[in-house]
Amino acid sequence: MALHYRTVWLSDTHLGTRGCKAEELRDFLDNIECDTLYLVGDIIDLWKFKTGFYWPMLHSDIVQRVFNKAKKGTQVIYIPGNHDELFRKHVGMYFNGVTIQMDAIHETKDGRKFLVVHGDGFDSIAAHNKNLAYIGGEAYEALLIINRWFNIARTKMGYGYWSLSAFLKQKVKNIVSFMDNYQHIMSVEAQKRRVDGIICGHIHRAEIAEM
Repeated sequence: MALHYRTVWLSDTHLGTRGCKAEELRDFLDNIECDTLYLVGDIIDLWKFKTGFYWPMLHSDIVQRVFNKAKKGTQVIYIPGNHDELFRKHVGMYFNGVTIQMDAIHETKDGRKFLVVHGDGFDSIAAHNKNLAYIGGEAYEALLIINRWFNIARTKMGYGYWSLSAFLKQKVKNIVSFMDNYQHIMSVEAQKRRVDGIICGHIHRAEIAEM
């Protein structure tokens, strides 16, 4: 039986890339139901289409599952990120049960309000140096592919999953400093927008931070 949630957020799935964890994503969607589903950017990686088309049937299955949830009554809100920014031209449109928005205000059951946004607007590199951001995206995908094969080997040896990208992020001081600054900028934005917090993707790091 599928678990039911009031709200689910998904971001940075990067469908259309070889680094996408499509099987895990499909399994997740098959085992949850929700009243509202936020797709918080970089769901489909349109950048990769410039260098070569990669779109297995599994990725189509995932998109169809989202449409099926919308058809069954789930409110689906798509907030494009920098890798799928072409969809920002269609903000305000309603397609197959999916509403495209630049951002959203989510109200929790206890009355708190959160700004939901992809987050690239708070990243000076992504916002002002797209060529460098594109190179970084290519390098990150290569890292994900290496990490996948590395973990296949670890599994065969009886070890658990280990994230190479997370390890490198913790070790590189400049990246750790960027994360702290990124969170600070978002906290200032939350105050400006008069919300209790911000829910975002973009930085590929799962964390709940209270400031």
